[in-house]
Amino acid sequence: MTSIELFQKLLRFKSLTPHDDGAFDFIEEYLGDTWSCIKVDMEGVKNRFFYKKFNEKKQHLCFAGHIDVVPVGQGWEIDPFAAEVVDGVISARGSQDMKSGDAAFLYACKHAQNFDGTLSILMTSDEEGEGTYGTIKMLEHLKEIDFIPNYAVVAEPTCEEVFGDAIKVGRRGSINGYITIKGKQGHAAYPEKCINPVHNFASILPKLAGYNLDNGDEYFAPSKMVITDIRGGMEVTNVTPNELKLMFNVRNSTNTTRESVEAFIHKNLEGLEYDFVSTQGSFPFVTNKESKVVKAMENSIKEVLGVTTKHSTHGGTSDARYFGAFGIEAIEFGVINDTIHSIGERTTVKEVEGLTAVFEDLIKNF
Repeated sequence: MTSIELFQKLLRFKSLTPHDDGAFDFIEEYLGDTWSCIKVDMEGVKNRFFYKKFNEKKQHLCFAGHIDVVPVGQGWEIDPFAAEVVDGVISARGSQDMKSGDAAFLYACKHAQNFDGTLSILMTSDEEGEGTYGTIKMLEHLKEIDFIPNYAVVAEPTCEEVFGDAIKVGRRGSINGYITIKGKQGHAAYPEKCINPVHNFASILPKLAGYNLDNGDEYFAPSKMVITDIRGGMEVTNVTPNELKLMFNVRNSTNTTRESVEAFIHKNLEGLEYDFVSTQGSFPFVTNKESKVVKAMENSIKEVLGVTTKHSTHGGTSDARYFGAFGIEAIEFGVINDTIHSIGERTTVKEVEGLTAVFEDLIKNF
C-alpha cells in the first residue's frame, strides 16, 4: 500500500467527531504486530498510542494527529468521502485537516528500519470537538506510567503559500471574557432618573477595543483585546437598558496571562457596577528554536523539498498545546492550509508524498 493509497483509505472513513468509524482498528492492523498499542477510551472518545522501541535509549519521538473531521456541510460537487484522485488533487473532508498528516506519519513510521530510541504515534477522535477526553487524557495516562515523549511532531497543515514554507513552533492561548455593566432601566425622556450602562461604558470602549496587551516578540504578534459581542436594551427607542453585556477574546502569547487580562479589565471598569468572568480554553506555548526537533525538521524540509522554512505561531489552537503543557518539545508540520473545514477541502498527491518523504528523512536522521 502506497502512502497515497493509505491516505485514500483513511479519507473513506466517515470519522465525524468523536467517532473513528473503524479507522483505529484498521490502523492497528496496518502497523502490525511489531507495534504495541495503548488504548484510552472514555465518554465516546477513542484515543490510541502506538509505539515501537528500537532500543532502550531514552530518546522518544512522537507523531501526533486526529482521525476526526468536521461535518461535511452543503454544496459539495462530489462525494466528500470518495477520495478519488483527479488531476493530482484529492478533494475530501479531512484531506488537509488532517488525514494527509496522519497518512504521512503512519507510512513513515511503519516503514522505519531503525531509530535511536522509541517511535510513537498518538491519535485521538476528538480534536475538532471539545477535546476534553482526547489527547490530554492520553498524555495524562502516559505521564502516570512514565512514558511521556521527549519530542512531538503534530502533523497539522501549517504551510502558507509553498509546501514546506512554515512550521509552527508554538501556538497562542485563548482567553474569553464576559462583562455585564449594571444600570437602571427607565424612560428615555427622563435620563436623569436612569442609570444608562451604555452611556457609562461608551468612553471606556475605545480603551479596550483592539488594545494590544503586550508588544509581542520574535515568536508572537501582540496579544490583542478583541470585542466579539455587545448587546443591551429591548430594541425600542424609549426605554434605556438595565444592563449592557459584552464579550471579548484574547489570543494571548506567553507574554500575557489570564491574570493580567483580569487586572486590565478591573482597572478600566473602576467606578462602574459590573460583573466579570473570564475563562481560558487553551494556554500558549513555544518551543525554543534551538530545540533538536526544530533543527531536525528544518534540515529534513531543506533536504527533501529544497525549501528554507520559517517559524510560525499563527492561527488558532491545536493539540500541540497539550504536548507543550507536559514539557514536551513540540512542533507542527503539514501540508498547505488553505481549504480546511471548507466545502471542497482538498490537497495534492505531490504534497502528501512530499510530507511522507520529509517524515521518513526526519526519522532516519533524527
